[in-house]
Amino acid sequence: MSHRLLTSMAGLPVVIAAALLAPAAVAAETWTVPRTADGQPDLQGVWDFRTITPMERPVALGTKEFFTEEEAAIWEREENRRQDRDQIDPETGGLQYPRGGVVPYNEFWYDRGNKVVGTKRTSLIVDPPNGRLPEMTPDGKKRADLRAAEQRETQLGRPHADSWEDRPLQERCIVGLNAGPPMHPGAYNNNFQLFQTPQYVVILNEMVHDARIVPLDGRPHGHIRQWKGDSRGHWEGNTLVVDTINFKRETSLPNSSANIHLVERFTRTDADTLLYEFTVEDPTMWTRPWTAVVPMRKSEDLVYEYACHEGNYAMASILAGARAAEKAAEEAAKKGSK
Repeated sequence: MSHRLLTSMAGLPVVIAAALLAPAAVAAETWTVPRTADGQPDLQGVWDFRTITPMERPVALGTKEFFTEEEAAIWEREENRRQDRDQIDPETGGLQYPRGGVVPYNEFWYDRGNKVVGTKRTSLIVDPPNGRLPEMTPDGKKRADLRAAEQRETQLGRPHADSWEDRPLQERCIVGLNAGPPMHPGAYNNNFQLFQTPQYVVILNEMVHDARIVPLDGRPHGHIRQWKGDSRGHWEGNTLVVDTINFKRETSLPNSSANIHLVERFTRTDADTLLYEFTVEDPTMWTRPWTAVVPMRKSEDLVYEYACHEGNYAMASILAGARAAEKAAEEAAKKGSK
């Protein structure tokens, strides 16, 4: 798909999402987008994207796009209860943790937020219209199944570890769980700080403390694959558009591949809201592009340094443990053959 067509498709959800913010429109009538010294919309500051609105609309909700106030309150109560790690018994499992697995953190460490987005949408995905991810390609389904099996085995203490490259990028502290690109709500550190100059924007995520430097001078994409991809930005009216390709491996987005083409759009809709929209085109994994919209809230909090080294410090033990498990299995097989 051409960049022009993808960008055009990406713009449609912004119009839809902006319309969904209509309750705030009256108050926003007197609000003017602030400008930087060079005349561009001022998007700078710390932005918070915590929410328990799911990426995909739950199947049970069918075609329901929005909660009522009462339904939202019920969803928040039940979802907060469902995700409470303190309520999970490792012996029986729950959420993504299999029976007999390990629940690594208790509820104290989570900061996922406890509210749905202000629009009361039932999913962050706005396209496809059913609020769910599009169908996977045959190869994508195979890859996703292998990843799911590996995650289950890891939870049960049987990680695939022929080398360090077998381990997930998040485990090795190379890519944050929700830091992106694209950014999406996760367990904690759901905030980032945006800086602007006439030539660049900098997207600083608290998760893994990564700074993505995005040129705005019209230069073409490079050819070197990078962990965070190769980003280029430009302005379309009051919207900052960031186009990213050339990823080195999977991104922080579940089930993505290195072939992802990502278009992000940042639009400040009022003094306290930054509308963040991203469109994913990954022909390796999904049969069509899809788009999600995340309303971000202005925050007065600071972004703190995030130190993440556990997976790298433990790599020698992970590899040694895998070799020990293989040796034990070989010895057991020899005894069984006698």
